[in-house]
Amino acid sequence: MPFAAFKVPAGSVDEQQKEQLITRTTDLFTEIYGERARATTLVLVEEVPDGGWGVGGEVLTLARLREAAGG
Repeated sequence: MPFAAFKVPAGSVDEQQKEQLITRTTDLFTEIYGERARATTLVLVEEVPDGGWGVGGEVLTLARLREAAGG
């Protein structure tokens, strides 16, 4: 069973974007393993609470991500 896990900051992707992650990841595994993989591909999109992770020793928040992206 192919398996992919995505951890994203809470609130950074909407329901449509989560669906895209799941659909496109499933399509990718199917492309690699063949159509037989579609029915058993598991994709997990897990939202990490704001401030629940860090990069380079700094706490990462959604506000910092948006600031870095220029938005």
